[in-house]
Amino acid sequence: MPAKSKAQQMAAGAALAAKRGEKKKSELKGASRSMEHSMTEKELEEMASTKRKGKKEHVSKK
Repeated sequence: MPAKSKAQQMAAGAALAAKRGEKKKSELKGASRSMEHSMTEKELEEMASTKRKGKKEHVSKK
């Protein structure tokens, strides 16, 4: 699933780094912390590799 915003893509990248052991899990906050627990490495990789061009900074909740 592709990221819907730059913020979501960046959170997925942070969660992926923690899952791979490149970053401490204790450094994660908010969405990246829950993503690390609930998503597989493959799902995080797909979301983190989404192209940023044309993405909003944040997506509003509806």
